[in-house]
Amino acid sequence: MPANDYLEELALLSEAAEAAGEVALRYWKHAPSAWEKADGAGPVSVADLAVNDLLESRLRGARPDYGWLSEESVDDPARLSAKRIFIIDPIDGTRAFLNDEGSFSHALAVAENGHVIAAVVYLPVMNLNYTAVADGHSLLNGRPIHPSQTTQIDGSTVLTSRLSDDPRQWEGEIPDYRRSFRPSLAYRLCLVAEGRFDATISLRGAWEWDIAAASLIAERAGVLATDRKGKPLHFNTPSAQMNGLVVAPPVLHAEYIRRIRPLPLP
Repeated sequence: MPANDYLEELALLSEAAEAAGEVALRYWKHAPSAWEKADGAGPVSVADLAVNDLLESRLRGARPDYGWLSEESVDDPARLSAKRIFIIDPIDGTRAFLNDEGSFSHALAVAENGHVIAAVVYLPVMNLNYTAVADGHSLLNGRPIHPSQTTQIDGSTVLTSRLSDDPRQWEGEIPDYRRSFRPSLAYRLCLVAEGRFDATISLRGAWEWDIAAASLIAERAGVLATDRKGKPLHFNTPSAQMNGLVVAPPVLHAEYIRRIRPLPLP
């Protein structure tokens, strides 16, 4: 596929992400109406829905033959037969958004035959714009980014939830890592891509819209992004969910995969 085709997709995503940021900031710190989704799926607000409407209008208007997968849209099985698909999280880190924190992001990706080819993760409050295409290097605000050189799991800095401290998740003892957290999973992957943290792991199921865009950004920076068993990520699946997530530079990634139990807790 010609490089300029990927760049055209990236330009479309970038323009849409900037517009999404403008909409989100109209609601941020203005106490938008919000409620909890069913089955403990977390909060959603009128801001999430407004951003989703904007993105769907812009992106599907420009590419009407593409499939659509978004956290805030009813899933349409027709996406499974689409060659290319948009995979979108309108506001990743809604809880942070509702708490007036600026670490929420807009995560936008185009995938072709299961592989992400163009991606944007944009944090409007922090003015951070992570981008990548499948045949280029990852950029932050237009400049190349690189991961850390850490190779040992003990002492590594990892972005993850407290679930990772459960000894049943590990083969042997829990590693002596230094755990931190950010509400936006997409932002966590980007922080690893730019070397501010050594790894990020999710030992529960990971939704495609949370990780599609950021997984390409991580990979094009030189980081491995797989499920908890070390299997490559493949997108536009029927369940739209992965068996966990392990993201780290190659040598460190192998150490995490060796230590993590391959199956999630029952």
